Amino acid sequence: MSQNEPTVLTVQIAGEEYKLRAQATPEYTRECAEYLDRMIREIRQQAPASMEVERLAILAGLALTDQLLQARREAEEIRSATLETSTRLTAEIEQHLQQSDLASTS
Repeated sequence: MSQNEPTVLTVQIAGEEYKLRAQATPEYTRECAEYLDRMIREIRQQAPASMEVERLAILAGLALTDQLLQARREAEEIRSATLETSTRLTAEIEQHLQQSDLASTS
């Protein structure tokens, strides 16, 4: 996701133009800005018309944080399950190999 030199690009978020300097590629930076903009627009549709953009941005930040924490928990559950499965399979393989060695020495 990153390059050596920062890239400067202009993006639209919540109807405002922002000039960003990012280490990531312009495509990735634009994708991030578009995702945030989409999140703010979704929240804006459900919020009172008078809600300030700053409050919308905070609610979007909370929603994104929720998504991040859930994804981290899911990733940790997958890592844990993978470790458990690989440990069990390794033990089964070792047991099978030992039984195979015992059978061949008889």
